[in-house]
Amino acid sequence: MSRNDAFPLPPELEDRLERLGLEFLAEFLGRALARRPDDFEALSELATLLTRLGRLEEGLAADQRLVHLSPHDPTVHYNLACSLALLGRAEAALDALEHSIALGYRDIEHMLGDEDIASVRSSSRFQALLANLRAAE
Repeated sequence: MSRNDAFPLPPELEDRLERLGLEFLAEFLGRALARRPDDFEALSELATLLTRLGRLEEGLAADQRLVHLSPHDPTVHYNLACSLALLGRAEAALDALEHSIALGYRDIEHMLGDEDIASVRSSSRFQALLANLRAAE
């Protein structure tokens, strides 16, 4: 029996506690990165947390640092595309997405279901990228 089953909390309190936990973890990772700024795993986790918390500009900055640390990683460029799309920077998001595909990103199903890039999914440029990926399969 989990704690939530034994002591159910109102959904808004549960959400608040989860957010506090995420904020604590983001602060912890930020401090760890102050000591070791090139810690790829910590920075990657922080980027994800910042985005989940709605701190999109900070998440974008973290994704940009990740691209600097690992410029040939297709997933890092995909995540940068997500951050840019969430901020409404469609052309830059599509540039990053295109670069991630050029580096080997091939997860079409994820791209189709990922809400982070939903804002660019209907663009003709996205559709062309998708068509090229499908043709290459």
